[in-house]
Amino acid sequence: MARITIIETGQVPQKYREQHGSFPDMFERMVRAEDPTATVDVVSIPNGDALPDPSKLEAVLITGAAAGVYDGLDWIAPLEDFVRTAYANKTPMVGVCFGHQLIAQALGGTVQKSEKGWGIGRHVYQVLPENGVVEGEAVAIAASHQDQVVEPPIDALTILSSEFTPHAGLLYANGTTLTVQPHPEFDVGFAQVCCELRDGKAPEDVVATARESLAEPMDSAKLGGAITRFLARRAAP
Repeated sequence: MARITIIETGQVPQKYREQHGSFPDMFERMVRAEDPTATVDVVSIPNGDALPDPSKLEAVLITGAAAGVYDGLDWIAPLEDFVRTAYANKTPMVGVCFGHQLIAQALGGTVQKSEKGWGIGRHVYQVLPENGVVEGEAVAIAASHQDQVVEPPIDALTILSSEFTPHAGLLYANGTTLTVQPHPEFDVGFAQVCCELRDGKAPEDVVATARESLAEPMDSAKLGGAITRFLARRAAP
């Protein structure tokens, strides 16, 4: 039975929270779809919760956020220290979107706002063969981001990639750290909300194409299941 500590780094706008839940709610649904016996704890940075000692945790999942990892907010450096300690301890750890970027930055990678603009809607990512975590040749997952990991840490292997997001999934050399840029926790309804939130911020044709793309099948359950199984791993002695 997995016990996963979700680090909430951003919040769903209040307008949408009643219908869709918080980001931890979405991840809890994702995890329980694969493992109904999993236990989920939440540490909410926006609510002022203190970061726990990662050496005392069984597994960690860091959520998305509206913030940029390079914004210099007062909670980012302590979270990077948390990541480095968890990495050294081989605590099973996953980061999604902001979490993907934060872990990369904490471990020596580079994150920037992409010149390609907003990545929203259904994106298809090529899967590195025989990576040991994600099966198949490609996965289609909802995305919502401007920032990207442009230079992965030297300890990171790119296992998901696309023309728009070359480093969309990273598997780290310690064997217990995995990060992804897209959002397997999003259902189609909330992916549509993310498109709505880009009205007036992203070009109209980008938003329209993104909305239409969400009618196509997605592999959220496949990637969510892979993440849940990964978090259930125990570090080698």
